Amino acid sequence: MTKPTNVGGVAGERLILLIERIERLSEEKAGIAADITDVYAEAKSAGFDTKAMRQIVKLRKIDRQKRQEEEMILETYKSALGIS
Repeated sequence: MTKPTNVGGVAGERLILLIERIERLSEEKAGIAADITDVYAEAKSAGFDTKAMRQIVKLRKIDRQKRQEEEMILETYKSALGIS
């Protein structure tokens, strides 16, 4: 393998370190995603509705005020469509 050099203002060694760091984090991310999948499988086997759980996790990530605004808009649209 050729030793990295500076080409066109790009520091090759620094670039390699950054790429390798991204690769390691991607591997960790995949491992964590597998762990999350296992937790949902455990929840499902215990009788929990994982679709509802995923929605709750998503909602908990949203700022309370922003979530309330989104819910208000959704309720307005549902009312306008007669599906309340």
